[in-house]
Amino acid sequence: MSGSDSKNSIDRTNSPNSPYDSVQTDGNSRAVSVCMLKGGVGKSTIAVNLARQLAAHEHDVLLIDLDPNGHASVGLGFDDQYHNTEETIGDVFFNDADPTSVVYDTSYAFDILPSSEDLEQVEREIVVGDVFQPSALLKREVVDPLLGDTYDYIVTDSPAYRSRLTDNALVATANLVLPLAPGNEAMAGLERTIERQISPLRQHMDVDVLSLVPNMLSGRIDQQTQDRQLLERLNSHDNLQDRIPNFARITDWEAVDAGDLKPSPGIRDRTSITKAYGERKPLLDYDPDCDQLQCFDELAHIVEAGEVVRHV
Repeated sequence: MSGSDSKNSIDRTNSPNSPYDSVQTDGNSRAVSVCMLKGGVGKSTIAVNLARQLAAHEHDVLLIDLDPNGHASVGLGFDDQYHNTEETIGDVFFNDADPTSVVYDTSYAFDILPSSEDLEQVEREIVVGDVFQPSALLKREVVDPLLGDTYDYIVTDSPAYRSRLTDNALVATANLVLPLAPGNEAMAGLERTIERQISPLRQHMDVDVLSLVPNMLSGRIDQQTQDRQLLERLNSHDNLQDRIPNFARITDWEAVDAGDLKPSPGIRDRTSITKAYGERKPLLDYDPDCDQLQCFDELAHIVEAGEVVRHV
């Protein structure tokens, strides 16, 4: 489906998990990277469930797993493909293989280009020379041929460290979803990602942070917990507020401290999310009644619109 055929303007949403009565979309096909230079923030969980919710909105979606650890691939049951190194994205990069030859149907309404055990070897084979061109392989060989004509949206799950693979994901997508988990290193990870990845690329191209996603929260926010500290820093930052999803937006901390507001912002740590991974399913297919699906559905709407759309 091409971008010109995609939905646009204000559309009713038929998703049972949607926090919106309607959603504004810009009608453009879009590729997005879920990335953060810090492990343990739930990148793969967000990438898988973002792809699934976009598919639930009746879009054609491809998930690309660029993380050599393969959490997204294994979490969707693609263990055999992960361990089989005979035909991988490396063949697309270096041997002129058609990208669709390494794409599989997940049975959950979206496709996947899975990771493989030899992805680190593939990374080593990416020519180290010109600063920019070795980072354009994914864009040239996969995203450009498939986005718009074959897929409405492409979601990539990136490694948690600076690498040629991570750079390829950012160059190919130019739209970022950045997960953060509570902890002393949360904002430091964000600052590293901006300083080491986003800022250098902005010298060559437009890179847009679509959303900052507080993830894996479990504590109270009417006390000085790590959850509270993360949410306060994000919501009080002048340059970040318009990147905070509605499900993580707090504007009246006095009401929270007084007990007048008792929100549970951010993507909360739910047993269903962990069990869904163990069952090799997206959350929507494992527990369609989970309250956190509204968060993933809003992320899908953000990708559709190209920005956070505030509730009215």
